[in-house]
Amino acid sequence: MKKLNRNDVAPAFELQDGDGKTWKLEDLKGQKTILYFYPADDTPGCTTQACDFRDSQHELIEAGYQILGISPQDAGSHQSFAQKYSLTFPLLVDEDHKVAGAYGTWGEKNNYGKKYMGIIRSTFVIGADGRLERAMYNVRAKGHVAKLKAELFSEK
Repeated sequence: MKKLNRNDVAPAFELQDGDGKTWKLEDLKGQKTILYFYPADDTPGCTTQACDFRDSQHELIEAGYQILGISPQDAGSHQSFAQKYSLTFPLLVDEDHKVAGAYGTWGEKNNYGKKYMGIIRSTFVIGADGRLERAMYNVRAKGHVAKLKAELFSEK
């Protein structure tokens, strides 16, 4: 699994959200994007993280960021999750883990001694030029959005 670094060109993607709308990285050129990969809809850590993004969304949008979440669940799962927690940013479907693989977020995990393949919770900040401004792997669900905002807004 190759990890990405700051200044790398963000890997292209084309994925559908829970409503069936297609999102392509190339369509986001000229705009800053926060792309976050999370393991599963409606699980404790992923819910905490998604709600933190929801609660910070207005501030991030005002600063020029588009927020996109990506996980392997299907469109129906994303719709239910978004509806249950009033998430108004797109959740993209990556059932075959191709995009997660391109970003180095699909890999071996270890939970209580059991090894399995899954999403490594990660966040990428993509600049308007399509290059990575941040590549953050193995982030903690709780407190991550606050830490990310502190980093993004301290640069201004």
